[in-house]
Amino acid sequence: MATISATCFLYILSWLWLCTMTLCGTVLEDLKNLHPPPEFNSTIMTNCLNNPSLRYCSSTPMNFDEIFKYTIVASHLCNESKNPICIESFPKVDLRNRPNIAPLYLSFEFFWRYCPLTIVSIDVSNNSLKGNFPIDVLHCTQIHALDLSINEFSGDIPIQSFSPLTNLTFLNLSYNCFSESEELSDSQFFKRFNSSSFLHSGALLDHRRFFTLKVVILLVGFPILVILIVIFLAWVCFQRPDFLPRKLQRRRTFTPAILNAATSGFSSRNLVGKSDVVHIYKGVLRDGTQVKIEMYWDEISRERYRKFVEECKVLSELDHKNLVRVLGWCKSRKFRAVITEWTRKENVEMWLLSESAPPPWSHRVKVLMGVVECMQYLQEEWPQVDYDLNTSSVLLTQDLEPLISRFKVVDHNISTTRNICKFGVFMLEVILNRKVQEEFEGDASGFIKYMRSVDHEELQQMIDERMELGETSFHQVKQAVSLGLMCIDQSNSEQPSLAFISNSIARAYKATLVLPSANHTITRSHGGHRFKGHKT
Repeated sequence: MATISATCFLYILSWLWLCTMTLCGTVLEDLKNLHPPPEFNSTIMTNCLNNPSLRYCSSTPMNFDEIFKYTIVASHLCNESKNPICIESFPKVDLRNRPNIAPLYLSFEFFWRYCPLTIVSIDVSNNSLKGNFPIDVLHCTQIHALDLSINEFSGDIPIQSFSPLTNLTFLNLSYNCFSESEELSDSQFFKRFNSSSFLHSGALLDHRRFFTLKVVILLVGFPILVILIVIFLAWVCFQRPDFLPRKLQRRRTFTPAILNAATSGFSSRNLVGKSDVVHIYKGVLRDGTQVKIEMYWDEISRERYRKFVEECKVLSELDHKNLVRVLGWCKSRKFRAVITEWTRKENVEMWLLSESAPPPWSHRVKVLMGVVECMQYLQEEWPQVDYDLNTSSVLLTQDLEPLISRFKVVDHNISTTRNICKFGVFMLEVILNRKVQEEFEGDASGFIKYMRSVDHEELQQMIDERMELGETSFHQVKQAVSLGLMCIDQSNSEQPSLAFISNSIARAYKATLVLPSANHTITRSHGGHRFKGHKT
């Protein structure tokens, strides 16, 4: 071997070669039985002085036993590779079609670490070798050709480890089982060679297979995707239409899924009222709207359910600032529900009973104004809608706008006379003190009969003194009481029209907005009233 050039070392190699031909049958037996000659260490040191580039010269400290094993393997491998004169040169490692011994020589890591500098070609093809890439062979950085084809190597190709192999001009990794790598196709390493070096190696992206895969995905995956989208959109349309754009949403129709989401799964935290048949929840819709949900759990016939839906359709069309808005309804096999806007719990009755801040006349007439405007709206546009009109059913907003909260659709048009009578009772309840009303709690007919029998002087004593009326305001209140008495008189000749009532309340309301420069507070004594002057 030319890389070990000293005369004495050539003698050693010749002796080893003769030994391997005559005494030893295999490389493993030689590694076991042969020992370095006495002059071996000094010969190695001399070689390193003469040729420092020898690979074993760079090892520190030198492992002479390992170097000796290297010379034995080199001798055997040179002969196995059918090099013509191994004593002088070792140009190639040729283990083609040698599946019995190729794995053995590849396992000698120490040989490849001290790889002879004269080797320019390594060929271990067609051996059905398995395992990862034999990276030890890349210690032979001077080689020009490397053939690992027709094996079963797997894993990644160590692209970076090829960088020192600057003389490599031929590479064949075809017909292996390497891992597919997109990085390989784009690397400088791939550009040094061509695709023939990697035929069926598994490392390159198979564009035809990739195209076939895309076609399969397109033909199979796309229809599945379309079906899933259709199913999702159908679910959204029928279960959660509130996720759709506002223009595509079904107005006034709610689904159980929407109500479930609005109440956090019908949580007990959101349950604000409950009876045997009705559960009342507070909820928040997806757009942030707070709602009241009245859920009815009673079983009704199909005809009654149809009437329920028709009634909800009518009520959801109502649009007035003094009506609680009906947003829609929900139908389910287990329940039916009406959804309205969420309002404050305070009603007119609670407002009138306030001891800390009793409402003045100007605020009370504003409430009357709102109620009569709503009555006109219903009479003119929705005569089939009936409503409750008492201080407990009329709610109040923070701006003191009254809200009629109880109404329903009936099969016939409502009597105007009856509604005007209800308003008269409501007006008197707003103006008179609580003691009078308590005597007739829940007895509207008794209250009406009693009020018709009261004389003028007694009636003035019944006015709520907490209003602290001035002379002008007191005159307005007396007119309002007279109007209320006219309303509860159901004879056609005496009862005023709704238009007349509206005009009268409107004038009273406007008068409260423009106060005179001087006024008087009225105090009461038994049998009459007197005025106490003061500046306003």
